[in-house]
Amino acid sequence: MQQEQGDDKMPENLRGKGVISGIAMGKVLRGGQSLDGYLAGYEAASKARETQKVEQAVAAVIEILQGSIATLKAKKMTAQAEIMEAHSMLAQDPMFSGAMVSKVDELGSAPDAVLAAAADTAAMFEQMDDPYFRERAVDIRDIGKRIAKYILGVQDPELGDEAVILCGHEIEPSVIANIPTDKIAGVILGQGSTTCHAVIIAKARAIPTVVGLGPMIEEIDDGSQAIIDGDTGEIITAPSEAVITSYQEKIKKQKEMDAYYSSLVSLPAVTTDGVRVELMANIGLAADVKAAIPYGCEGVGLFRSEFVFMGRQDIPTEDDQFASYKEAVEACAGKLCVIRTMDIGGDKPLAYLNIPKEDNPFLGWRAVRISLQRRDLFMPQLKAILRAGVYGKAAIMVPMIINVAEILKVKEYIETAKVELAKEGKPYADDVQVGIMVETPAAAVMTPVLAKYVDFFSIGTNDLVQYTLAVDRVNHNVSYLYNHFNPAVLQLVQRTIQSGRTRGIWVGMCGEMASDPYAAVLLMAMGISELSMSAPSIPKVKEKLRSVSSVEAGRILREVMQMEDGDAIKEYLYKSM
Repeated sequence: MQQEQGDDKMPENLRGKGVISGIAMGKVLRGGQSLDGYLAGYEAASKARETQKVEQAVAAVIEILQGSIATLKAKKMTAQAEIMEAHSMLAQDPMFSGAMVSKVDELGSAPDAVLAAAADTAAMFEQMDDPYFRERAVDIRDIGKRIAKYILGVQDPELGDEAVILCGHEIEPSVIANIPTDKIAGVILGQGSTTCHAVIIAKARAIPTVVGLGPMIEEIDDGSQAIIDGDTGEIITAPSEAVITSYQEKIKKQKEMDAYYSSLVSLPAVTTDGVRVELMANIGLAADVKAAIPYGCEGVGLFRSEFVFMGRQDIPTEDDQFASYKEAVEACAGKLCVIRTMDIGGDKPLAYLNIPKEDNPFLGWRAVRISLQRRDLFMPQLKAILRAGVYGKAAIMVPMIINVAEILKVKEYIETAKVELAKEGKPYADDVQVGIMVETPAAAVMTPVLAKYVDFFSIGTNDLVQYTLAVDRVNHNVSYLYNHFNPAVLQLVQRTIQSGRTRGIWVGMCGEMASDPYAAVLLMAMGISELSMSAPSIPKVKEKLRSVSSVEAGRILREVMQMEDGDAIKEYLYKSM
């Protein structure tokens, strides 16, 4: 790969957060096609005609989306298909289309009205505290831009023969979904996380991705050469020939490691002296199970059931939920499928739930606190999971438990659900395990007591780290303090695992810490039974566990638990393994 003649720009290293591993090299293609020129040249007709254009464009975009969905499903690209289905539902939302028509009366121009309505709706989502829902603003703007482009007659830019690195503050999911995988070498985002749809699509295609550059992304020029490292988050712009040669060698080694990881798929995660840890997958949709199997997952450790509640105008019925859970349980083929009950909070835009806005929703009315007060939500979900258990091995996992009274009330609900199902003549599994997420310091401290009332613990480290350290991990001003190797976090994790082992119940982990190979060794030494993570992370964790003995891991754990600083612990682990 040669630098262009006359390009005297000096090499520059930038750093974001690597979210999808791998190294990519190529020319940068800036995303986010500007419509300003097209809008400036647009001549509006009568308001009646502009309204008609909006309606016709919405119908046309829905039809195009349906065609894309069918194509993606035929190619077994289920993750992308489901995201496009969500876009189709947004486009069909009568409130959204109604807002577009109302804006025509105000602005007089169909494309301006569409973009303004999308901007207003997106702004509401961006004010929400939950990162998943903040990132849905991108989807809303994506739909608005699609419709506006149709009205304006704008075509997507054509790609050349070489794969490109897509780059932008945010990139519409449709852009990535519509570009063939072999044309995208990598993705760079100014904002976004593992829950944004652009990243989800990139992950399904194993495209190296770096996010969180913020304003630094403006330093990356369109058409420039760049190298990105999805493991370290490093970005090199205008690389020298020596750097290019060095990274070409790294890519070669990466391909060799990928081949090695593939050879591990059918092998267990077992230490050199025979200690076994089960590696499971975190999923948001039933279809994700099939995508996870090639990575060697041994079941599902976290099914985020809130995805079943999203993209709808009303509460999903028992039968709706049963269909989704049954599909996931069956796909696990006799292996465990842990279904988390609805983890919705006051910051999330499910209008049909009528959840009031709160100043601090992460400390407010959310998760099990809502479920225990909303029988109309909780009972259908419990019944649906119990019914799905007939078709495999299901488990119920309850989030945000902080005391015994809550878990006892949950178990009362479950027994009532069984009675109702029996009266209704609906088959259900009577042996569905019931466990809790340990994601608050209160729960971790109380695990010796809570263990008496449940079948398992699953440690949710994303929230446990946040609550323990009082650090918002998406706040750039304090995110440097977020560290799952902080001694306070490690002590709570170890206490939870020991409490479970003492009581004879299994203990797993479903937070980001579970996908850290170095953390996995510590967790194995602590006695953890199961680790659940995004499927692409499984091979690296398996490789690390298979390379150590439990005796050596125990020695490392003893050293770590005597240390006083999280960063020092991380450095020690990297040097020791």
